Amino acid sequence: MPQMTRRNILRAGAMLAVAAPLPVWAADEAAKPKSRLILLGTAGGPTPKPHRAAPAQVIVVNNTSYVIDCGNGVARQMILAKLKLASIRSVFLTHHHSDHNADYGNLLLLAWATDLAKRVDSYGPPPLAEMTKQFLALNDYDIRTRMADEGRPPLKDLIVPHEISADGLVMQDDNVKVTAAPVEHPPVAPAFAYRFDCPDRSIVISGDTRPSPNLVKLAQGADVLVHEVMHLPSLEQLIATEPNATTLREHLLASHTTTEQVGRIATEAGVKTLVLSHFVPGGYPFLKDEVWFDAVRPFFSGNLVVGHDLLEL
Repeated sequence: MPQMTRRNILRAGAMLAVAAPLPVWAADEAAKPKSRLILLGTAGGPTPKPHRAAPAQVIVVNNTSYVIDCGNGVARQMILAKLKLASIRSVFLTHHHSDHNADYGNLLLLAWATDLAKRVDSYGPPPLAEMTKQFLALNDYDIRTRMADEGRPPLKDLIVPHEISADGLVMQDDNVKVTAAPVEHPPVAPAFAYRFDCPDRSIVISGDTRPSPNLVKLAQGADVLVHEVMHLPSLEQLIATEPNATTLREHLLASHTTTEQVGRIATEAGVKTLVLSHFVPGGYPFLKDEVWFDAVRPFFSGNLVVGHDLLEL
């Protein structure tokens, strides 16, 4: 019999460890569906940017997609993320600024023109129902043409809008439980943040907001917080390129969250991972990742991620 060297003993132990059955608790953990969070667009503001797409995220559980915000180009971003548009089950709008809702209707129209044939529930502040109705009217000619020419089902039967005006449970299915909390983004009201409790973790999407106690409460102990961020030292360079400099400065300072503030919010909420997104500035001046990272790190010691379009976490 060959001598059992230390290396052989270690190798045998490793083989036994692999062969041994998982404990019941470990098997249960392994069986849980894994959620995917994909940042579809990470820019802030309504103007198209060369380096970042407009604001949007998607959470995928069991091959089912839950889209949060619908900035310009969100359908194409989903395709670039290799997601089927037919996988969309729900759409959530945080608030009614054009960088967050410009492609709400277009996403569903283009999904329907591709392969969507099942009901999609949409959620967001009023006037979501009227917006949906008006969008369908705007595209009535195309919709009727494709129904007759391509045999598609009526789009109006597939989109079911739900208006929310207060905090609390928004929806729950086999994959996720979604809770909303009002945040502060003057002059737009109401505006909401959403918490997604998935089988394996909790993910909070801030939407646009200045520092908000409601958001801190919603995000308590969350695994992931995706939060908007503004780099105050670069604000004047950004504003200098805008014709409405005075009013824009007032809006940005009153309605958004600085790098220091977002770090403190994540620390107070006790989140494990803070993901920076909806960057202001998101175009000019373009800031390197380390600028954002270094501006937030002194105020948050957890896992810190500088978001990019199509980044999956």
